[in-house]
Formats: sequence, structure tokens, C-alpha cells
Amino acid sequence: MKKLNRVIAIVVIIFLAVTVCANYFVLSTGSNDEKRIYRVEINRIQNEIEEAGMDSINLDKYSCISKLTLLENQGELTNTAFFEGDGSDYAIRWISGDYYRFDYETQNNNIYKTVNIGINIFIGILFVIVIAVFLYIKYKLIKPFHTIKNIPYELSKGNLSVGLKQSKSRYFDKFVWGLDMLREKLEEQKQKDLDMQKEKKTLVLSLSHDIKTPLSAIKLYSKALIKNLYDNKEKRIEAAQSINDLADEIENYVTDIIKASSDDFLNLEVNNGEFYLEDLINKVKAYYSEKLEVHKIEFHIDKYSNCLIKGDLDRAVEVIQNIMENAIKYGDGRKITIRIGNEEDCRLVTVTNSGCSLSKNELPYMFNSFWRGSNTGNNSGSGLGLYICRSLMLKMNGDIFAECKDHEMELTAVFRMM
Repeated sequence: MKKLNRVIAIVVIIFLAVTVCANYFVLSTGSNDEKRIYRVEINRIQNEIEEAGMDSINLDKYSCISKLTLLENQGELTNTAFFEGDGSDYAIRWISGDYYRFDYETQNNNIYKTVNIGINIFIGILFVIVIAVFLYIKYKLIKPFHTIKNIPYELSKGNLSVGLKQSKSRYFDKFVWGLDMLREKLEEQKQKDLDMQKEKKTLVLSLSHDIKTPLSAIKLYSKALIKNLYDNKEKRIEAAQSINDLADEIENYVTDIIKASSDDFLNLEVNNGEFYLEDLINKVKAYYSEKLEVHKIEFHIDKYSNCLIKGDLDRAVEVIQNIMENAIKYGDGRKITIRIGNEEDCRLVTVTNSGCSLSKNELPYMFNSFWRGSNTGNNSGSGLGLYICRSLMLKMNGDIFAECKDHEMELTAVFRMM
């Protein structure tokens, strides 16, 4: 803001300097031109008088000289009307023994004044426009942005309670709305994480208590058997049966733990609706065209017919983006192609990258959570990308599968048509 204020001040000073210089130049030029014109005409008339007398003078030929007067009685040097004039511009010359008075009009000077006024008006209008643009930028762009510039930093620190005022700026209203949605999403996710941690701790404590009881009973029965406290075979069989039942109970608890851990821990939300295939492809193209050009990877999208498909556009974009990132990370960096196929009531969006380094026997495991193939090398990753893709596609009533053909990896997302 301070820098912009300094720039505005500099612009004001420049405009003032230009205005002063323009006025000085125009007025001085007009004054000098005017002096030259009427003096030249006086000299010309003086020459004519010296050669042919006053009667030969025709003032119509001269633009500045309006009147020529001869002092009749050359001895009357105190003639006030002749020497002092009547308020008009004049000059006195001594020509051939007589005094002549030349009355002249500075018509061109009025022209220069008009030009000067026009220049001032033009500079003034330009000045107002420039200042208006600066003020518009200041109050409509910089000032609204200045009020929200610290919001991303506060969110990165985990300060999710930071307030976001509604912006009336046509340029930042959607940006502020997006930040507020992000803040709410982060706050909601934070609360979910806290609830999940609480549930995990509660589950661990509950299972620990539940498992501890049958374990204690098993130990008691075991010690009794070891010490041969049961005097007949029936009681020993009954104790063994109790141990078996308690083991089954513990096994059920373990099964519950495994089932709870295998649930959808990512809690992916999908808002199923409808969207055009063209919208999906355009979003992917807009993001990856420039990125792949920077990576020197050939990128091509085959021709397709637009149609309305089922699902969540944002989640569909997320799926294709995950597939594209895999193609960039694990391909050979030469070529990536997107083609759209038809199959009954489905649209198949296939991303193909050159350089398939994954063995075919690993393909069935690609969509498992936390699984990483033998071709990952030093590439970082969590092994969740394709697992998330499959989870999202299933929630959109679609599917996803992978194939390796002719040393090319093909990942196909199946979308249902409306």
C-alpha cells in the first residue's frame, strides 16, 4: 500500500512538471512568434514609407497592423493621444524625419492561449483518468487482497478460527468464499480426526477390558489342568471346552478389530449428480497441457463425442488427475494419451503412458491400499492414489481397471452415462 501511495505521488509530480513545461513552452513560443510577426510587418511598412511615402501603404496586406498614424505637427511631442495611445498595443517609429505610430493586434497570441487551454484540459483529463485507475487498483484490488493476505498463512499454522469477512470485490469474492470453504473443510476434518482418535482410544480400552476377562479365565483353567486339580476326565474335558469357548470369544474380538481397520478410513465424500464429459476433459487438459510441455512429454487427447455422465465432477477430475500423476511418475516421459471409448451405457476414459515397467502379475494388486509396485524405485508415495481412485469410482457407480499392452500402461476409468 505504501509503495502504491509513493507511485501515485510520483505520478502527480510528473503530471505537474509536464503541465508547467507545456504551458511555458506554448506561451513562450506564442509570444516569440507574435513579436516576430508584427515587427517584421512594421519593418516592411517602414521600408515602403521610405521608398514611396505613406500614401502607398495598404494595411489590408498585413495581419497584425491595424492602424498607421502620422504625427501631423512634429513639434507637438507632448501630444498625449499620439504617444500614450488609447489602451491598444502600438509602436512609435521615426521614419524620414517624421513620427509614425503603428497600432497592432496580437491575434495569434489568442490562438496560442486557446491551444494552451486545450493542452491543459487534455492533461487534466488524462491526469484524472490515471489517478482514477490507481485509486481503483488500490481500493478494489490491493486493499481487499491486503485484508486477506495472511489467511493462508494462518490456515497453514492450524488457526482455523480465523475470521473471513465477506468481500464485495468482484475479483476476490470467489477467492474469499473458497478460502472460507477450505477453512470449514479443514475444521471439519480436524474435528473428525479428533473424534476418530477418541473412538480408537475408546475401542482399544473397551477391547482390552473385554479380552482381559476371557484371558484371565483361560489362565485359570490352564493352571488347574497343569496342577491336575480335576479328579475326573469329565471335568478336564469341561475345562478344555471352556478354554476353547473363551478362545473363540477372543477370536471374535480380533475379527471385530480387523473389520474396523478395513473400513473406509479415508471417509471419501461423493456428491453424485450429472456433468458433461467435455467439462471433465477440459479441466484435465487445462491443467496438464502446460505442465507436460514443461516436462517435454508429448500429450494428446483423441477426438470424442460429448455426453452427459453420472457422478461428481470434482471427484472425477481427482480420479483422472491421480491417473495422470501416475503416468508422469512411472512412465518413460515420452508420451501420454487420453482416449474416450464407448461400451453399452458407459464412457471409458483411458489414460495411456509409454513405458510400462510393472509386471503383469502385479496388476491385480494395483488398487490395494498401501500397495506399491516393484517399479516405484526412488519415487515417493503412500500407495493410496489408485486405491482412492477405485473407491471414488465405485461410489460414483463406476469402475477402474488397468492393463499393460505393448510396453504401455493403460488405466481406464468407467463412467455411467445418463
